[in-house]
Amino acid sequence: MTVPGGARTLGIASGKGGVGKSTIAVLLALALAQRGDQVGLLDADFYGPDVPRMLGLTRVEPATHITVWREAGHNKPRPLECEGIKVWSTQFLMAEAQAFSVQAGLAGLLLQRAFSAVDWGDLDWLIVDMPPGTADVQQQIASLGLTAVLLVVTPQDVAHLDAKKVLTMMRGGGVPVIGGVENMTSARCPHCSGSIDIFPTTLADRTIWAAGVTKLASIAFNSELGQLTESGTLRLSRGGSSESVFQDLADRVSAALPSRPSSS
Repeated sequence: MTVPGGARTLGIASGKGGVGKSTIAVLLALALAQRGDQVGLLDADFYGPDVPRMLGLTRVEPATHITVWREAGHNKPRPLECEGIKVWSTQFLMAEAQAFSVQAGLAGLLLQRAFSAVDWGDLDWLIVDMPPGTADVQQQIASLGLTAVLLVVTPQDVAHLDAKKVLTMMRGGGVPVIGGVENMTSARCPHCSGSIDIFPTTLADRTIWAAGVTKLASIAFNSELGQLTESGTLRLSRGGSSESVFQDLADRVSAALPSRPSSS
């Protein structure tokens, strides 16, 4: 499968839902774009696509049918552009309340189109927000030419436990895991401004770090980002409290994958 524009294709993955994977994917894509890179963001969480809602790109008009595949010669679908990134999602094909209820084989065809038939243009990065877990779609994404994967966990035993399953799948398929992000590590008390642990501490030997994954970032829960997500205006504001965190993550990801593959 041809990687769009010869881009570095980075999967953002997790073993379970609810760890903030899609939020990390969006903010990392925005941080890379702020650096001047050409960035695409593929929302490959077909059955629960949240990226359009976060960016204010959600579709409200119901669809009567979905075209999964077109013959060569038809115009290529184009991603939507937002804040300097190009975004494509199945949620652009139907209303946000409609279910994407297709068999895995058809989902696989649509996934192939998202990679090779969407008119991404020239990209430095394609950030792929993967569904949580290790099912059919995740396996198909891993086989389509991922340059590497970034794992997202919270400081929960179950989050690390399930992420290790993804780690095993990726390593078994020869896909490098460049590191992990520990999200929602703590929260600021609104009364005393002290730091509060949201989750109980996971035993060190049960973490993905003990399995050889490099921790690239620890990110505290940010109520401001939560409000932006709910309102569909998730952005990295210049000088905002999260800008330096995600710019640092973008630097570390770029350092881990410094070379852009050839498009040949």
